[in-house]
Amino acid sequence: MTNEPKDGWPTSAPDRDSVDDRTFTVRFDQVSVRRAVIATVSILVAFSILKWLWDSAGHFIFLLMLAWLLSIAMEPSVAWLANHGLKRGLASGLVILAIILTTIAFIVLFGGIFVTQSAELIKGFPETVNSLVLWLNQTFHLTLDPTHILDSLNIDAGKIAEWASTFAGGILGVLGLVFGGLFDTLTIMVFGYYLSADGPRLRRIIGSWLPARMQKVFVTVWDIAVIKTGGFVVSKIVLAALSAFFHVVAFYLIGVPFWLPMGIFAGIVAQFIPTVGTYIGIAIPALFTLAVDPVKVVWIIAFATVYQQIESYIFTPRVSRATMDVHPAIALAAVFIGVELFGPIGAIIGIPLAAAILAIIETYRNRYELVPELTARTQGEKQRDDAFAGDPNFVIPAGKPLTGIATPDDPTDDLKALKDPHEK
Repeated sequence: MTNEPKDGWPTSAPDRDSVDDRTFTVRFDQVSVRRAVIATVSILVAFSILKWLWDSAGHFIFLLMLAWLLSIAMEPSVAWLANHGLKRGLASGLVILAIILTTIAFIVLFGGIFVTQSAELIKGFPETVNSLVLWLNQTFHLTLDPTHILDSLNIDAGKIAEWASTFAGGILGVLGLVFGGLFDTLTIMVFGYYLSADGPRLRRIIGSWLPARMQKVFVTVWDIAVIKTGGFVVSKIVLAALSAFFHVVAFYLIGVPFWLPMGIFAGIVAQFIPTVGTYIGIAIPALFTLAVDPVKVVWIIAFATVYQQIESYIFTPRVSRATMDVHPAIALAAVFIGVELFGPIGAIIGIPLAAAILAIIETYRNRYELVPELTARTQGEKQRDDAFAGDPNFVIPAGKPLTGIATPDDPTDDLKALKDPHEK
């Protein structure tokens, strides 16, 4: 037996012995379907437009991002000058002028040495690799092939000559690089100035496009981006400058080859590449020094060890006192993603962007109170001073399940879950 189709939907007769003799018609609300289709199409169109914009103007957008980072890095100095009577536009101009003059002063004082040593480093890289491989083969009885190593690094004589020719002109080579990137630099400086000078006005303009409830969210996000992320950027720049200065002086006194570029490299890498940056910043100069005088490597490691302690316990707490911290694992992932998206400069801007995103998430997250079992700390766990450090008075053995433990709120529970099942 079959029922007549209803509304164009064929139906079949159900088994009368099992269910009632009824049919069900599934209908879709036309309004809901239309909204779902429109939403899907809108998302696809928006994604296509954003992809087209990025492909067409990605470089300019990247420059705007650098200008934004410059403006928030300038904010503490601009705010200090503005609070002492200067107009905000003048304060922003003075800060940018100070940055330009500092850069010019560095080029005048150390530009020639830096370019010369960089050119010598590039030209002598194959010879350095040969000397290092020879020392490793003789010391550890290895059979490494320096030619194979250079081929693996994709370095040949043609590339060496191309790189060296870039730096061979000394100051003229540096000026060539500067003029080559003059447009990008001017773009960053101009937009960085306007983002800093007209920051409050820009904030009000954007806020006028939003309803009142969204304006409160916007103000919070703006404050986080400018205060927290700006402080983070400034602290990293200051720490990188201190690190580079002390590494340059130490490498000069030790007699490290190419001490100026190596010291600057070590200082910057140690700050903007978390966790492994310190080791990379020391490993590269140590390898170049190893081919010249292995004894000097010991002095490099000794200096790096001492400076790391000074930086961790003296410089960092004072410089980063008012800024947010970023977990090393998240910071390292931000560096890799930044490099993948923007190249080498992405390693520098990746962490500040991650800091801004984390600060926003930290502000608007929803979290709940932990059950007693989750407040337990495990033996050997690092002591921390935050909301997730655990109860120091409630410590359990590591590697044991949390279920069935005697919690502080219910001390009558047994501790069977904490004991080895073979114990009597």
